[in-house]
Amino acid sequence: MDVGPRAPGPQARAGSHSRAPGAATRAQFTSAHSAEDQHRSALQGLIQGRVLLLTICAAGIGGTFQFGYNLSIISAPTWHIQEFTNETWQARTGRPLPDHLVLLVWSLIVSLFPLGGLSGALLAGPMAITLGRKKSLLVNNVFVVVAAILFGFSRKAGSFEMIMLGRLLTGVNAGVSMNIQPMYLGESAPKELRGAVAMSSAIFTALGIVMGQVVGLRELLGGPQAWPLLLASCLVPGVLQLASLPLLPESPRYLLIDRGDTEACVAALKRLRGDRDVARELEEIEEERAACQGRRIQRPWELFLDPALRRQVTSLVVLGSAMELCGNDSVYAYASSIFLEARVPGEKVQYATIGTGSCELFAVLVSCVVVERVGRRVLLIGGYGLMICWGSIFTVALCLQSSFHWMPYLAMSCIFAFILSFGIGPAGVTGILATELFDQMARPAAYVVCGVLMWTMLFLVGLGFPFIRESLSHFLYVPFIGVCICGAIYTGLFLPETKGKTFLEISKELHRLNLPRPAQGPMWTSPKVITSTGL
Repeated sequence: MDVGPRAPGPQARAGSHSRAPGAATRAQFTSAHSAEDQHRSALQGLIQGRVLLLTICAAGIGGTFQFGYNLSIISAPTWHIQEFTNETWQARTGRPLPDHLVLLVWSLIVSLFPLGGLSGALLAGPMAITLGRKKSLLVNNVFVVVAAILFGFSRKAGSFEMIMLGRLLTGVNAGVSMNIQPMYLGESAPKELRGAVAMSSAIFTALGIVMGQVVGLRELLGGPQAWPLLLASCLVPGVLQLASLPLLPESPRYLLIDRGDTEACVAALKRLRGDRDVARELEEIEEERAACQGRRIQRPWELFLDPALRRQVTSLVVLGSAMELCGNDSVYAYASSIFLEARVPGEKVQYATIGTGSCELFAVLVSCVVVERVGRRVLLIGGYGLMICWGSIFTVALCLQSSFHWMPYLAMSCIFAFILSFGIGPAGVTGILATELFDQMARPAAYVVCGVLMWTMLFLVGLGFPFIRESLSHFLYVPFIGVCICGAIYTGLFLPETKGKTFLEISKELHRLNLPRPAQGPMWTSPKVITSTGL
């Protein structure tokens, strides 16, 4: 007779107690295994980030760093090189060189740098296609090595022509690296970090400017005897790149889309990303490759004739010109006189000038951190807006500096604020445009157009600024303010946001904007055409 449920016997109770520790052990094992997986994943992510960071540093130290460095070190030995030119000419001919010819030789030494940059920009596209992104950066160091040898032995050889040729070659190096480095890094970065990684080119440019200002101090290599070493010191970044960049991967997009090497592309992605999301990113690159199928690499002049690239080319030209014509380079030229008027001692002006370069470096670093959060458009509009504000206050301060004793200090503050605003917006974001707005077939040509535009504008601004300063006096910044207004308006009305989008998504959106479909109306059926009256 059943008397109800029975209590478990001793064996059953013992069994239940014996199973509990086993379950606890399995739970502890699973927890430990999960923690180990998380640790392995974190370690893998750290290694992945380290490879990408090393790629950024190796490309940057011999890339845009050289541009900023060679742009700034030439200021320190100005009088020493002019004196050397005069002494060399006197040793050759027995009579001194007239002052206006000394100034002409010095102007040629300075202007050959942007001329070489223009030549390098024209070389960058063919080099990127033929040699690849990484190998082009490595080969580009040949120009630096030759230039450093010319600089180092120019004084012993008694030849200022060697300085001129060296400046031309460093310009070629800068022109190539300014185009290929952002292309290489933009193609190697994941889409969620693409903006920040591509903006590292601007960081290295600003870092090069600051380092050039520091090394050019009179206490270091800016003295009358050490200037050949100062000019030849550009060899150091080149050697660092030659030692580090060969150990790092090539652009995965170049390997698959341009060379069709799937295995090399997968290997490069694994080194840059680890095993995570490689298949998904490889699929996205395959889709971009399929979209480019049957097309050839476009030439620079073909970009202006293609209606599907109308908005991209217009944005590149307008915003690239705005960055060069916004007046930031002129602020550096004007800074020393403002510091002297603000009663900064003459021997201390060189240290205040380092502060201007440090401001741009700090601002670009901030922009790099926030670009993937706020987007490209916000930084550009905000940067140009702040530059309009500070440029206007700067103009007022120049007009009233004789009326109020504190106006020079306000003008000095505006210089730092203007440079900070430039670094937050145009300095970094403009360099991303050629990478993100153009596909793989048009990107090298877009960088050629961008480079030619930049170096031409840089040359024209350097040539025309003294005349603008003389003719407009205190109102010299009014044209630059107008350029900033145009840049902000164009960005707000016509530049699409590219934050967080793949290259293929950006390409499709721009294609839709360039070639809008006609509005779908009611279908109209034409009457039947009689064959005899068809003509």
